[in-house]
Amino acid sequence: MSAEWKECTIAELGNVAGGATPSTKEPQNYDGGNISWITPKDLSTFSGRYISRGERNITEKGLKSCSAQMLPKHSILFSSRAPIGYIAIADCPLCTNQGFKSVIPNENIDYLFLYYLLKYNKGKIENMGSGTTFKEVSGATMKSIKVSVPISKCTQRIIGNILGKIDDKIESNNRANNILQQQAQALFKAWFVNYIPFGGVMPDGWINTELGKIIDITSGKRPIERSIEKTQEFSIPLVGATSVMGFTNAVLYNEKILVTGRVGTHGVIQRFSKSCWASDNTFVIKSKYYEFVCQILHAIDFQSMNRGSTQPLITQSDLKKIPLILPTADILGKFESIVGVLMAQYEQNISENDKLATLRDTLLPKLMSGEIDVSNVKI
Repeated sequence: MSAEWKECTIAELGNVAGGATPSTKEPQNYDGGNISWITPKDLSTFSGRYISRGERNITEKGLKSCSAQMLPKHSILFSSRAPIGYIAIADCPLCTNQGFKSVIPNENIDYLFLYYLLKYNKGKIENMGSGTTFKEVSGATMKSIKVSVPISKCTQRIIGNILGKIDDKIESNNRANNILQQQAQALFKAWFVNYIPFGGVMPDGWINTELGKIIDITSGKRPIERSIEKTQEFSIPLVGATSVMGFTNAVLYNEKILVTGRVGTHGVIQRFSKSCWASDNTFVIKSKYYEFVCQILHAIDFQSMNRGSTQPLITQSDLKKIPLILPTADILGKFESIVGVLMAQYEQNISENDKLATLRDTLLPKLMSGEIDVSNVKI
């Protein structure tokens, strides 16, 4: 490598800071609060890099009542337990609960480089965790983790920018997809809830029926083999209740399907039109009215359907009994055609993001090891 690198500890790169939880028995610690307070749960469904708030805020009184400390903008949040390794960048001053060992970068450390450095070393940090009930990384352990970094902040910035531009495009595609989803939902509501194209009145010929009349529904299956990481052998997405949870080496579905959680987390609707394997904690739904059914599923109150005592559970029969008003075939055909165009762009963005993520993940170890020389790259 041409650029000069050095081995050091995370403690030499910045201040490692923990967090805390104000007493939940004191409403004044939370009610009306405007201080962003992040928990690992907030990052469990978070797909971006920059975070500005979580599910709950705390008050100034709540902050002073515990050992939580304010982290400046561009601090790197790293969850240290349950689970280890959720990573995000503070987009504004905020604080966290005790489930983090965040790093406030020193002046000579580029924050974006530090973010990717921690992503690169996530496995190493996780392996340093200890505990009987669940693994946790202590503050002392986090500080002692050894890493290699370029001495030059300029080199750090170049590496961060190379990886950052890829994630910029991924996040841009995600924002575009949110807009496409909103457009599809708005069209569904206008046509099938408010009947706007029909003078505000439900047209003749539309019938009351149940979801089971227009769908085929099955449960997913447990794969014989699986891998957490994508490899040449294990390249088929293994779909869980909320997202792809790994990869397998066999194909269970290779058609347009909708996947939602059967056990555990409910209410996340996933679209697939390529080879995949749906896990045994999911339902797989097919329909010739794919886009219409997708919007019906988004509108369902899944919590009210929970039959589980120890963990959330819904049944096929309950899903099939969901009441709906079924429009005529010609109206459904027009809806499928219009929304299908929107969702084709949505799926194209997803496909591009998969390729970009593969590129980023391929470059990450090469850049972080100095294998790729960036000394001649200008920013």
